[in-house]
Amino acid sequence: MSTVLKSRSVSVVGGGVIGLSIAWRAARAGWSVRLYDPSVGSGASWVAGGMLAPLSEGWPGEESVLELGSASLDRWPDFGKELEAAAGVELFTSAGSLTVALDGADAEDLRTIAEWVGAQGRDLHILGRSEVRELEPMLGRGVRLGLLAVDELAVDNRLLLAALRTCAVDAGVELIEESVSDLRLLDTDQIVVTAGIASPSLWPGLPVRPVKGEILRLRARPGATPAPSRTIRGSVHGRPAYLVPRADGIVVGATQHESGRDTQVTVAGVRDLIADAEALMPAIGEYELHEASAGLRPMTPDNLPLIGRVSDRVVVATGHGRNGILLTPVTADATVALLEGSALAEARTADPGRFEKVAR
Repeated sequence: MSTVLKSRSVSVVGGGVIGLSIAWRAARAGWSVRLYDPSVGSGASWVAGGMLAPLSEGWPGEESVLELGSASLDRWPDFGKELEAAAGVELFTSAGSLTVALDGADAEDLRTIAEWVGAQGRDLHILGRSEVRELEPMLGRGVRLGLLAVDELAVDNRLLLAALRTCAVDAGVELIEESVSDLRLLDTDQIVVTAGIASPSLWPGLPVRPVKGEILRLRARPGATPAPSRTIRGSVHGRPAYLVPRADGIVVGATQHESGRDTQVTVAGVRDLIADAEALMPAIGEYELHEASAGLRPMTPDNLPLIGRVSDRVVVATGHGRNGILLTPVTADATVALLEGSALAEARTADPGRFEKVAR
């Protein structure tokens, strides 16, 4: 590892979307940045679906989750456009999300979400069966009700990783393809831990655990029914399912299993994902099964990430769970603010100090 100490220098440990975005923004703010990762962009960020859906996933009692997610969603249009212009790519794959109910209980849940999110000052729209089919005619006839979020977006996670890497390097970030096992070996002024499920090994006590998620990538074949223009979400037999449009097809996700560090794709996982996708969009069988993959989401006990100082020298930005892509802009802003000696108000509920065992 490099041993040259630089003024206003920071080491970012972990090269997913969170680490890359922090490195990019810190370099742009005048910091000398090194990013350590033996395989940049190969972790949970590579397997993600790319949904930006904090509103339609809201639920009464989860005000802090909604507040943080909404703050990041509001940043995404400008954040994404800047990356698109700099890297010459098109990141956004859908404008709007549609959550559908296949039975009466799910329909009541959608009404509850719409009412609660509306009370928080954000708009969601309840649609009847005919309105849903008018918007997305490829959906199944079993849909009873829809919840439309016109502000929710989706991005291509893999293009996002490439764009962030390009922008980080162009801003002067030094990419070091090495693992870090001991933060004491790093000689920069500041350190940011963005290592996902590996974060507790670098700062013991961080309440981050791996949760396995399997996901499918489908490609459109000639003559196949067009993909939906919006992200489609629903619950099938109690399992959450989603379809996220891509330029060349659809991403189908995602299973969720507490299975340690197992990243094997299972027959049962693929079977359930295909069955649930068919319940939402019966013509999904016309598509090519291009890829089946699994990743490990870094989860915390309360579904909020850990963004904050754990010592005078170390900041953590980890534990984003299913929402790493969504929370990228607000996490980058909050972390750079911490490096600069201030704090971002919208990220106050993500302070790791809320867990007593996070030692300083």
